[in-house]
Amino acid sequence: MSTQRNPLSAGSGSAGEPAAIGLSHWLSLAAAPTFAIMALLTATIGDADMICSAMQGASPLSGMVPMYLLMSVFHVAPWLKLLSRQRNAARRA
Repeated sequence: MSTQRNPLSAGSGSAGEPAAIGLSHWLSLAAAPTFAIMALLTATIGDADMICSAMQGASPLSGMVPMYLLMSVFHVAPWLKLLSRQRNAARRA
């Protein structure tokens, strides 16, 4: 009988593990979609620095939308780990 842990469970399965670890896991999964939604909302509604980005010679990465998209990309690692675990579990089954 193998003891596989559920990647969506609150913790890693040990009885003494604090609930904060499970909460941090869920918060790490929430970061990437939150930043992606913020980028979408900022792009559709607009933002205050649109006036500044209209300046001649301004960098295309100087607005809030690119910043939110970059933050979303930087926080995608927990999702990749989760998908990798699920894919490996499906392969073993």
